[in-house]
Amino acid sequence: MEKKIFNVEGMFKGGPYSQAVEAGGFIFLSGVIPVDAQKELSIKDDIKAATALVLDNIAAILAKAGSGLEKAVKVTVFLREMADFPEMNEVYKEYFPAGQPARSCVAVREIPGGYPVEIDLIAIK
Repeated sequence: MEKKIFNVEGMFKGGPYSQAVEAGGFIFLSGVIPVDAQKELSIKDDIKAATALVLDNIAAILAKAGSGLEKAVKVTVFLREMADFPEMNEVYKEYFPAGQPARSCVAVREIPGGYPVEIDLIAIK
């Protein structure tokens, strides 16, 4: 099976990994945090704005890979605080208004950089 790697130029990448890998007709995204490197914007204190920025970044990565949010099949949301779930969910449902993908959401002790949310995703090509 062949794989293809995608990275969005100018988008924050915090380590030795690919932003997305295509294999077997699927696009696998690494975890995305609320950082906009081009605008020098990093959101650590507003879960709604952080979630929107993460999902905007995910949409940009999927577009680079020839896919889109409407083709998402599985999403994993990592929250710093489960108390943020209702506000995260409010924003999340705006990005997936119909045909929602399968999803898991867990609270974790720590997200690198102290961010309130990180999301990874699997989509079809």
